[in-house]
Amino acid sequence: MVSTAIPPREKLEGYEFYRKVLRSPKYIVAPMVDQSEPWFNVTGVSNIDQTIWSSGSFPFTLILYHIHLTNEKLVYTPMINAKMFMDTTHKHYREQYFDIASGEEGSSCLASTSTAASSSTPKNDTDRPLIVQFCANSPEYLLQAAKLVEDHCDAVDINLGCPQEIAKRGHYGSFLQDEWELIFSMINTLHKNLAVPVTAKFRVFPDIDKTVEYAKMLERAGAQIITCHGRTREQRGQNSGLASYAHIAAVKAAVSIPVFANGNILFSGDIDRCLAETGADAIMSAEGVLYNPALFNGLPASVPQTSEPSPPLPLSTTNPPSAALALEYLAIVRAQRTRTSPSAVKGHLFKILRPALARKAYHDLREQIGKVRVVAPRTLGKGEDAWVWVDAYVGICEEVQSRLEEDAKNLTDGGKIPLEDLVTKDEATGLDLLPHWSAQPYFRPIAPPVEKKKKGAKVEEGRPRQGKDKEDVSSQVEQKVSDKENVPGTNGLPEKRSADDADVDPALKKLKLDVESRAVAAA
Repeated sequence: MVSTAIPPREKLEGYEFYRKVLRSPKYIVAPMVDQSEPWFNVTGVSNIDQTIWSSGSFPFTLILYHIHLTNEKLVYTPMINAKMFMDTTHKHYREQYFDIASGEEGSSCLASTSTAASSSTPKNDTDRPLIVQFCANSPEYLLQAAKLVEDHCDAVDINLGCPQEIAKRGHYGSFLQDEWELIFSMINTLHKNLAVPVTAKFRVFPDIDKTVEYAKMLERAGAQIITCHGRTREQRGQNSGLASYAHIAAVKAAVSIPVFANGNILFSGDIDRCLAETGADAIMSAEGVLYNPALFNGLPASVPQTSEPSPPLPLSTTNPPSAALALEYLAIVRAQRTRTSPSAVKGHLFKILRPALARKAYHDLREQIGKVRVVAPRTLGKGEDAWVWVDAYVGICEEVQSRLEEDAKNLTDGGKIPLEDLVTKDEATGLDLLPHWSAQPYFRPIAPPVEKKKKGAKVEEGRPRQGKDKEDVSSQVEQKVSDKENVPGTNGLPEKRSADDADVDPALKKLKLDVESRAVAAA
């Protein structure tokens, strides 16, 4: 087994930890939407008991380092169930969610992946700095789980914000936010007994003052960094709405430790606004990065101390061709020893390529991605047969790239028309719609309310809007079909759809991201 453990070092706190260990990151990749379940049904998988797949986020986080991301970025693992992770009776769970044995997750030195599609300069291949996130409701189980990873990460984070029903059933995440004594005990136990710092990610209360007192309690308990997601526990799914930057700003003003702001980050231009309105030390993005891994590309290491907004970066930098990103991701998957779930790969490809695959001209390729057959070898890591399914995805993505390049050539008149001139506005949200070959966030269509009729009459269900949204809706249907193999199992496993880590669900009624006015109204 290859060791990824780091030598013992002094345990730093607060801003000293933020600056010296994490290297003052400004752009944080959130605990990612996990793209796999522990065990899944894939046609043709043989000898599944001998097959160990990673949770799927590890190669995806590496792609973020490959697109010119340097020392001012930070990534988290997906949310891991502490009780399941420390319990040896749950066979393979530990390997699936943090694969220490392969020697890559949490490593400060990885095998070169310089063949990745968009690599043009030498890269510092590393999975650090890294924070491992757990959900839990027991200080004892949490400590046992954290002890298993403390030598392979830079900090341990506690998820106090997951708003999903599975978190309610499992009694963790945001459903602990009224149990302050328990939360204090969990944080304080890790603070006193781990060799690395403890951090926490949480959602706000409707009342700003209560949110501030909650954040101050987390600091007293020993949290060295807190991430404030500016949505309440009730703001999820179709009811996500906008995150309140007023809440985050109040938290930042009240504590003496670093604060990360989470919410409303769709485009790189949203980042300066978030930092300016909240005063946060850094921003965190999940869904924004999930659909566009280049979201942070080209951003400065530090934010200029000026009231003037930074000039926008070219779309070719912040929203590059999606097919190139997909091919880079596949190259990284193939280059690592850590085995990635095929369903995780499929999920990432559907998201990165969504703008193209939603179009009728690409439906055949969307279906091909959904039908790739995976045959797992009896012994992992032996021979090229282990990667046949990845090569199948590569072939499809290369065809996507070929068609998109032709589309781009035609619509830009051979490159004479700049990308910026092709940007339109989404009618439902007022947000930018980029050319379909560019990586970009996904605006979910709003389902109209059900029309109630007189007693005895049939209820007419809401129908999707006509026109451009018809393809978006069909894309969602296709995605749901492909994601059936990603539905979390029972046994108290974390839900993998989004936990509290979705940046924004922008199915809003003709709203732009006017966060300040909304936050004031909410307060």
